[in-house]
Amino acid sequence: MRKTALITGATSGIGRATAHELAKHHINLILCGRRQERLDIIEEALSKLTDICTLNFDVRDKKQVRAAIDSIPEKFKKIDILINNAGNAHGLDSIHEGSVDDWDAMMDINVKGLLYVSKAIIPQMTERKSGHIINIGSSAGKEVYPKGNVYCGSKHAVLAVTEGMRIDLNPYGIKVSAINPGLVETEFSRVRFKGDPKADSVYKGFKALQAEDIAEIIYFTVSRPPHVNIADLLVFPTAQASSTIVKKEL
Repeated sequence: MRKTALITGATSGIGRATAHELAKHHINLILCGRRQERLDIIEEALSKLTDICTLNFDVRDKKQVRAAIDSIPEKFKKIDILINNAGNAHGLDSIHEGSVDDWDAMMDINVKGLLYVSKAIIPQMTERKSGHIINIGSSAGKEVYPKGNVYCGSKHAVLAVTEGMRIDLNPYGIKVSAINPGLVETEFSRVRFKGDPKADSVYKGFKALQAEDIAEIIYFTVSRPPHVNIADLLVFPTAQASSTIVKKEL
């Protein structure tokens, strides 16, 4: 019997790549995002490989989250895998120069959004005593770098919540994993720099991780035997040694 995975932030980057990777392995997909037209494109592309359901909502809005999860068609209601991928970074400012709106966006999506979606889905997993939750963290959850302040804080929170989930859900046999990428070449920097051309320079001079690299790691994580849980995984491109040390070719 096929498993069903729900992916937040499925319209771009790691989320979209993960949808493609899991579809290749015939895992049924519930794809969530704020851009319905992109969800429709992905559904059309993958529907020959597996069964797809799309949900159009904003993870920051707990009422939208609840309504969306409640609206899932019967054949998709048993969610085996939850991938909390929706996340963002806004701005790269010193703490005293940061925008409160940017702070709200990061905490609301990266932390509260993850919690809202998890809260809506975990009860069915505890009832069945099975399931796998994967939270997409970041190397920014492992170390703080200059001007990373609130973004790093949000990703440190993701790791703390992940560890708390793993402890609390241990009696129910539910796997909980954190996948923490370093530099991945996605729309991430364009969002962070708000369209500024300097976003294009972030990945120049070295080979960054690709969204597909992380998607393959996610599939590896969910495909381990029942007794194996990849609890916490940090992955860098070869050129990266830490958040601030990257070997770039001139």
